[in-house]
Amino acid sequence: MHIVSDETTQIADMVLDYARRRLLSTDTPLDKPFSPAELARLASGSIGESGIGARRALALFENVLAPSCITTDHPQYLSFIPSAPTKAATAFDLVVSATAVYGGSWLEGSGAVFAENEVLRFLAREFGLPASAGGVFVQGGTVGNLSALVAARDQRARQLSEAGRARPDRWVVVCGGEAHSSIVSAAHVMDIDVAIVATGESGSLRGADVEPALVEHGDAVIAVVTTAGSTNFGIVDDIDSIAALKDAHDFWLHVDGAYGLAAMLAPGSRHRFAGVERADSLIVDPHKWLFAPFDACALIYRDPDHGRLAHTQHAEYLDTLTEAADYNPSDYAIQLTRRARGLPLWFSLATFGAEAYREAIEISIDLARQIADEIARRPYLRLVREPQLSVVVFERDGWDARDYAAWSDRLLDDQHAFVVASSHAGRPNTRFAIVNPTTTFEQLVAILDTMG
Repeated sequence: MHIVSDETTQIADMVLDYARRRLLSTDTPLDKPFSPAELARLASGSIGESGIGARRALALFENVLAPSCITTDHPQYLSFIPSAPTKAATAFDLVVSATAVYGGSWLEGSGAVFAENEVLRFLAREFGLPASAGGVFVQGGTVGNLSALVAARDQRARQLSEAGRARPDRWVVVCGGEAHSSIVSAAHVMDIDVAIVATGESGSLRGADVEPALVEHGDAVIAVVTTAGSTNFGIVDDIDSIAALKDAHDFWLHVDGAYGLAAMLAPGSRHRFAGVERADSLIVDPHKWLFAPFDACALIYRDPDHGRLAHTQHAEYLDTLTEAADYNPSDYAIQLTRRARGLPLWFSLATFGAEAYREAIEISIDLARQIADEIARRPYLRLVREPQLSVVVFERDGWDARDYAAWSDRLLDDQHAFVVASSHAGRPNTRFAIVNPTTTFEQLVAILDTMG
């Protein structure tokens, strides 16, 4: 299995040929999930004492397993937050695996770490953080948020210890009602409390909303989490007014920008993110609106030492790493073993340049505004909220949750689009999440026509 032979050469040729065809396909279907019974009938029995051979295994994947997975970079995949990796980023993802790069330490992967850090420095500059900022690429926003909050708790504990003040019985994270579910999940893992602050009709967390929570919970607050583009609506919190509270209150400001913070690269949207430059930590997911393949989240600290102090693992077998002054990515999050998952973004950014990214992001924002106007013109549709970024939420008059679900199922069965039902404040709705610059106005209009 591990030597270069005629068999392994043929395997590499077959796999690379399939990857090339899929990568360069201009008519890849949307596809849809198969039932467990159907997959059991079509795909069971592939694992046994004797292998079925690469040709049969690849055919099984190409003809059964892959078609049972929805194509997340399809221009009519408009649910959740889609993925739209550039062809260069996807191609280079193959290189990352083929090169057998380990991305956890400078000793083992200095070139890869250097390239990843080039991207992190670029993003930090875009977000207004100091040149000394740094961090690491982790699996996704959930791991990024959790790692940042662990660092925030560690830093708060150190501050209280140095000041001679007692630790509280329970630590507290403050966030708004539109915060991502991963914040509550992280708090559960950390066994800490969450103070959810009401945001009102706007859905945007503001400094005036946050300050009472800071006063109430005092030293127990390890962080205030702001959202730079909520998943459901694409709402950006009033980060500037919350950051201004740092003048009177000592707290860690974390910005969850997994989806929306990429919009800071678009000149027309930068004003929405004032205050990000005062963040102590932030995340943005390149596998969303920065056109990298799954899975990648950039976690950036204003002061990377806070991340290192919280996350560096110590053991005899790690002494050769931890006793050196090298920049080891595994020191900055809750992982030790890590893939160099920032390299596909590095390659694509280096290939095309930042301006191409700015233009691609602007396309999605402009398209969201266009389709929102179209929705507002149709008497049977109601725009729930004007889009700030590229998420458009709307209702169909007279429909309940069952109507939306049936409509969504028909769209996918007909391979027309993937648009699932959602809800807000107890009312069912649906939404377009637009991040793919190849999605067109005409495609979205055709989906609206099916609701008439």
